Amino acid sequence: MKSKFLIISLLFTITAIIFIAKLFFIQVVETKYKLSADNNTLRFVTQYPTRGKIFDRNDKILVSNKVYFDLKVVPKSLSEFDTTALCRLLKTNIDEFKKTINEEKQSYRPITIKKQIDDKEFALIEEQLYKFPGFYFEKRTIREYQQLIASHVLGYIAEVNPEELKNDNYYEIGDFIGKSGIERKYETQLRGKKGVNILIVDVLGREQGSYRNGKYDENALAGLDLTTTIDADLQAYGEKLLTGKIGSIVAIEPSTGELLAIISGPTYSPDLFIGKNLSENYKMIEQSKGKPLINRALTSLYPPGSTFKLINGLIGLQKEVITTQTVFVTNGYDAGNHIVKDHISGSVDFQNAIQHSSNAYYCHVFKRIISDPKFTNYADAYEDWKMYVESFGLGVHLNSDLDNEKKGILYPASYFDRYYGKARWNYNTVISLAIGQGELGFTPLQIANMTAVIANRGYYITPHVIKKIQNNKINKQFIEKKYSKVSEEHFKPVIEAMEKVVSQGTGYSAYTPGIDICGKTGTVQNPHGADHSVFVAFAPKNNPKIAISVYIENAGFGSTWAAPIAGLMIEKYLNDTTSKPWVEKQIIETDLINQTYK
Repeated sequence: MKSKFLIISLLFTITAIIFIAKLFFIQVVETKYKLSADNNTLRFVTQYPTRGKIFDRNDKILVSNKVYFDLKVVPKSLSEFDTTALCRLLKTNIDEFKKTINEEKQSYRPITIKKQIDDKEFALIEEQLYKFPGFYFEKRTIREYQQLIASHVLGYIAEVNPEELKNDNYYEIGDFIGKSGIERKYETQLRGKKGVNILIVDVLGREQGSYRNGKYDENALAGLDLTTTIDADLQAYGEKLLTGKIGSIVAIEPSTGELLAIISGPTYSPDLFIGKNLSENYKMIEQSKGKPLINRALTSLYPPGSTFKLINGLIGLQKEVITTQTVFVTNGYDAGNHIVKDHISGSVDFQNAIQHSSNAYYCHVFKRIISDPKFTNYADAYEDWKMYVESFGLGVHLNSDLDNEKKGILYPASYFDRYYGKARWNYNTVISLAIGQGELGFTPLQIANMTAVIANRGYYITPHVIKKIQNNKINKQFIEKKYSKVSEEHFKPVIEAMEKVVSQGTGYSAYTPGIDICGKTGTVQNPHGADHSVFVAFAPKNNPKIAISVYIENAGFGSTWAAPIAGLMIEKYLNDTTSKPWVEKQIIETDLINQTYK
């Protein structure tokens, strides 16, 4: 019994010691419990950080911040006041105001009475605010655009939704978060870190000073500034050229993978997505003709058309099923159940087939690739061809730092096995792939990157839009070279032919004296309307500084619209001017969406 008494006494003693220690910790050591208990006499004022600014590659400001104020109050601390006078001062509906206060009247949590008050209105309200004890201002910032461009690239910010609140405890109701574009992809770098000021207030909610002389205050840390790879002048010029057109322009610096311009048309002004009218403006843009909210450069999947002949040509050379001396008779190509028509005829060699965009020639090339005797069946040969195509960044996620980048369409052999039956299809079944039609769909970003691979004679660096993060190095994936499966020596004849495409072939409308542009036209069949106009190019021929893809929907031949737009963009970037003002005028003033020409 004595032993049991000692054990029980010991347990009680240990429990008492634990409780005493915990009480000491709560009351003396740890201050957060004290602050919580004093919550009804203290006001925790969040110090919101300044969001990081966004610059173009030449340090021109694209996005900065401007100050605004939210008017707040702790409902429980309110005493009687002249509601009518306050509502008149705030220019707000008195019934809605009373409803807001009554719903939260027992709350010690601050609520927002009026949002996004500008400097002018702030001065008027602050002058009279002493009449309404308990009401106070909280300083915030909102985005400000120095140039009204690149809305799809930059993205926008808006208030957090319930799902975002649940996923990240950094945010509270009323906070803002990046919703798309750079603002979304680089949210954690741009947002900074919130701080807090703890103030003593009396029973009427009037500030009495800083709690413990600011001992427990925390300063806000500003977000990091981002420098993009975008050239603001080139971006603005491209958006101007794309006025009244549905399509996209993507320009890359081949040697670095830096995106010089990413344009989707039609576009919209980024300042429509700031301020109190964001929701209304969003609905307006959403319902606009041409669907401006779609970022076609990253999410629209188009067949590459005749631009894909460059890839099949390179694969044919690498796999040694053709040489640059190979000649085919191009009076159309007999695919068994139909004839693939051609607009040139006679005996055509490798470079002429690119220069004049022969369909039949590349049907023969594709036939040789898929019937390569090194493989026991067509499916295996197709899978090998597919790996070559993917090595150009086509039909795969490029893993850029852009928002919502699509993978593209490049089906495996098993897809055709399911559709036609195993071993019941061959090169003629999928012959459309020879000329960039059929079961293919790539983004304009992927096509521009493909062009950069050719410009670099066999490699690319993952396309990216951020050059530096407040002097910090970017991710190493954006400096590493990724090589295609085609050897460097095979690019020379393709590039020579691409130069002739522009100087004396189907892409002559992109020709610019003094600049050796290498390009390829494409006219993409569209089952829903007129063909799409496509052009890819890079320049100069040696040591290229820019690679570009241009897609103009429902615009016909690649030489009609896409090629001259690409030529103007290249000249603008390399020479900072254009030598064909009449072409520029016609393009800008033609509205292909509404079919008008000024």
